[in-house]
Amino acid sequence: MTTICQGCLQGFSDSSGAFFRHLRTTTNPACIRYRQERLSTDPQAPRTTLAASLAPHNITEAEASQPAPDELEHEDGPPRSPNIRAVAFEGDYFGNYDQGDFDDFDEYEGPLDEDDIYVDDNDDDDDDDDDDDDDDGDDDNNNNDDDHNNDNDHNDNDYNDYNDNESDNGDHSDEEDADYLEQEHEISARREAQFLVEGRLHTRTHVTAYPHPRAGARLSAHTGATSNEQYAESFEDGPANIYAPFVSAMDWEFARWAKMRGPGSTAVTELLQIPGQLNAIIDDNLSSGRPRFTRREVRINREVFEIYYRDIIACVRALFGDPEFAGILVFAPERHYADEDRTVRVYFDMHTGKWWWSTPDAIRPGATVIPIIIASDKTQLTLFGSKTAYPVYMTIGNLPKDVRRKPSRRGQILLAYLPSTRLEHVSNKASRRRMLANLYHACLTRVLKPLKHAGINGIKLTSGDGVLRRGHPIFALHVGDYLEQILATGTKQGECPKCPIPRNSIGEYSEHPYELRNLDRVLDALATLDSPNVDYQDYARACKEAGIKPIIRPYWADLPFVNIYQSIVPDVLHQLYQGVIKHLIGWLKNAFGSEELDARCRRLPPNHNIRLFLNGITKLQRVTGKEHSQMCRFLIALIIGLPLPDGMSPARLVRAVRALLDFLYLAQYPAHTSETLNLLKDALRRFHANKAIFVDLGIRLHFKLPKLHSLEHYVLSILLFGTTDNYDTQYSERLHIDFAKEAYRATNCKDELPQMTTWLERREKIQRHAIFIQWRLAQQDRQNSMQAVRQHNGSCLSRIKIAQTPSVKALKFEQAADAYGAVHLQDALMRFVVQYNNPDLSPAEIRRRAALVYLPFNAFPAFHRLKFILEDAQDLGIMEDTHDTAHARPERRDKRGRLVPGRFDTVLVNENGDGRAIGVDGYRVGRLRLIFKIPSRASDRLFPGLIHPGHLAYVEWYTPFAAPHANHGLHRVTRPRGRTGEKPPSIVELSKIRRSCHLYPNFGSAVPREWSSSTVLDQCDHFWVSPFTDLHMYMSLF
Repeated sequence: MTTICQGCLQGFSDSSGAFFRHLRTTTNPACIRYRQERLSTDPQAPRTTLAASLAPHNITEAEASQPAPDELEHEDGPPRSPNIRAVAFEGDYFGNYDQGDFDDFDEYEGPLDEDDIYVDDNDDDDDDDDDDDDDDGDDDNNNNDDDHNNDNDHNDNDYNDYNDNESDNGDHSDEEDADYLEQEHEISARREAQFLVEGRLHTRTHVTAYPHPRAGARLSAHTGATSNEQYAESFEDGPANIYAPFVSAMDWEFARWAKMRGPGSTAVTELLQIPGQLNAIIDDNLSSGRPRFTRREVRINREVFEIYYRDIIACVRALFGDPEFAGILVFAPERHYADEDRTVRVYFDMHTGKWWWSTPDAIRPGATVIPIIIASDKTQLTLFGSKTAYPVYMTIGNLPKDVRRKPSRRGQILLAYLPSTRLEHVSNKASRRRMLANLYHACLTRVLKPLKHAGINGIKLTSGDGVLRRGHPIFALHVGDYLEQILATGTKQGECPKCPIPRNSIGEYSEHPYELRNLDRVLDALATLDSPNVDYQDYARACKEAGIKPIIRPYWADLPFVNIYQSIVPDVLHQLYQGVIKHLIGWLKNAFGSEELDARCRRLPPNHNIRLFLNGITKLQRVTGKEHSQMCRFLIALIIGLPLPDGMSPARLVRAVRALLDFLYLAQYPAHTSETLNLLKDALRRFHANKAIFVDLGIRLHFKLPKLHSLEHYVLSILLFGTTDNYDTQYSERLHIDFAKEAYRATNCKDELPQMTTWLERREKIQRHAIFIQWRLAQQDRQNSMQAVRQHNGSCLSRIKIAQTPSVKALKFEQAADAYGAVHLQDALMRFVVQYNNPDLSPAEIRRRAALVYLPFNAFPAFHRLKFILEDAQDLGIMEDTHDTAHARPERRDKRGRLVPGRFDTVLVNENGDGRAIGVDGYRVGRLRLIFKIPSRASDRLFPGLIHPGHLAYVEWYTPFAAPHANHGLHRVTRPRGRTGEKPPSIVELSKIRRSCHLYPNFGSAVPREWSSSTVLDQCDHFWVSPFTDLHMYMSLF
């Protein structure tokens, strides 16, 4: 039987209880009114049917058989019904198991020698307690793409006026009011603390050098030939031909184009293969300075797999001796402090962490450490089909992090292609996983084996400037996503790869996180395999007790000075963007419904750093980490003021979202102090303190998400190895384009690995030769060798670039008023002239004298865009410049005659010139209406004897920043509405504009449907100032 909801006129089955679940969870005002009518008119309904269906324990048998939300993968499948309730199940996180299920692997039989691996691949009945290889114990593939049943169809005209308390529903209780005041006080205290903490990063650090003088010391006072000089000796032409072995500059430029940019067309390929042509010249005459690939075979029973790899010691020599890196390599650790008393430690590059400081003592006093960083990740080579590659990259921690994370700087080397087989012919999943794990570790063991001897005894290394040193290459970090981490550590899915926290405790917050897994205990368990009279079952049992799978010789077991549980580091891309943030967006969709969230997405004002999702975000499939990053810049704007079902207060939910966003941005700081790390821990604490709202809403039953738990380990990794941009996978995954995908496209797609390695070797030779030619040209012309060094000016908070040619050469005042909205331009300009000539006058005197000013021009050049270059927000010289843009252009038509709305961005103005690098004091939000310049002749008359003001801006002022809101911590501003007492529009010099700023409209409980992205700044009255536009804004605006 079907029951019709009189609110939305949809039918629901009585047998499944869908009708009452609909009434319980709906946010549609019409459905809510219908629910209230039933409760008031039908006295039996609340006591029997409706109330029973709302009770948390009343779960029908049909419901109990349904999987809990957020526990299924449905990325590629059809969306589930949003009305399926979360149901608790027995057993641990993955279900019930028998004792036999914990026997991870079958008994291992057969010899194990240096070259071959033998694993029993016979199918058996006992399976391990992992999920399938594609399953992620923390619901990594759960997109939460279920759609609500139009439960949030709001009336277009049904929206609340601005309310200082986020349009909260109903009256506040005394307890809620007290909680609000408490949160308001906490926000104020946290803001003051952040101001002090951020201020410490705007001072020069105090450095304590490593005490032992041998660290990084030269082996000889003699300096040998540089890398470029040695490379030049290989060419017979000598200095006569700069482009040797190429005949001319044209030949060289064609060679570089063909290998770096050239298409894979048949004609070009045939040309390159002509004897004596490009490929022969490259193969016979050029050297990349990097080792060639070696092909080896790894055999599993009757199957043979190929591995292509390079000598890792030769790779270390290549990076250490690259002439591009001479002068920037770091040879010894340092301690940096933010204060003269050296109590506040600063962490940024790897050499500022505690690991590097303590490692030389473990080797020998004063040893020069070469930290080895590897990154591994399987990647798809084709858009269609199942062709994959398994690259392993390596770099050294002696390179600054800004070099390591840029592919164009060549700070990363492709170390190996591991076998990417899935062993799909092995039907038993346990056997398949066991074989894949052993194959993975056997291959990495072979690749990293040279580090064992070199790490203990050291090797002689020559840097690009010819200086000889002895270095100890020590394995330091393994960068990878969650699946790579559990594969490398031998832990099970759903567990933490770093600490032994029980699965049932994952997701719970603790002020004192678990310590790392006991490496000595694990190594003792692994050593039992070589003990006499120990069979495989005994070995598996010992490994289980130690908390590791019975892997045959993990690659890290024999490497010196390595703790793999310490070497597994945070991963912002997969743990935050593709993990916690991905879950959070799904939870918000379940809490508020898709329609209202998407409606707000479509009505956000434009900004240079904001991507507008004009189709919403809730229907997107296969969302990338970059897209999740773009969503985070406005995510909190989508929920401010939205009501929750049954009149629940959204305060805790808003606080939880703000806490996660704070953690996300703090985790990406390019430099941390011991104080900012306390802010990071506090953000995580605040999320856990408010996360129960998702349980109360029925969205979650638990938070047993390994990626959420992994956030507890961020502080430790930053203390040991520096900030997260030293080892984030978003930089290593970028390498897939150059070292895997483009290499594959250059092949004939058959037996591709030999072709890919050859293509990469030739490409590296061209890159190395390009550096050499630049050096030769510089030797020929000394002026070319001088590099421009930008002097940092601490007083300059941003640099502004503007086009030399105006967008409109002669704009009249009437046109400025009609097209740009600069209605009071002349009045504002007259006030500016008086103030510029007499800066000490009072506002009243300025207004009086402005009435007497004559403007000797009626047209002027106008510009439609400003570009800002925002320098290091921490003043340490390690943060890259942030680029920003502000627009002030009128409505126009494109080439097809379509109307393009005008765009007048909001900017942050240093109103009186007393604004600091951090904080909102001294700043005010303004609407940029017009960018122009007074004609030079008129400037001579208006500003006699003074330097002309240059480019100017006409700005409409918003109200000053209000105190941050108690729940979400944002500052409120109100747009000008022509009321008495408002500050009139002003003319400001461009140097006073700090940057653009993004405003979140106060949408109320339902966004007015007549608003649009291009008109919302004119139609909405109240706004929240966004600190999440980019990392620079987050560090500056609080």
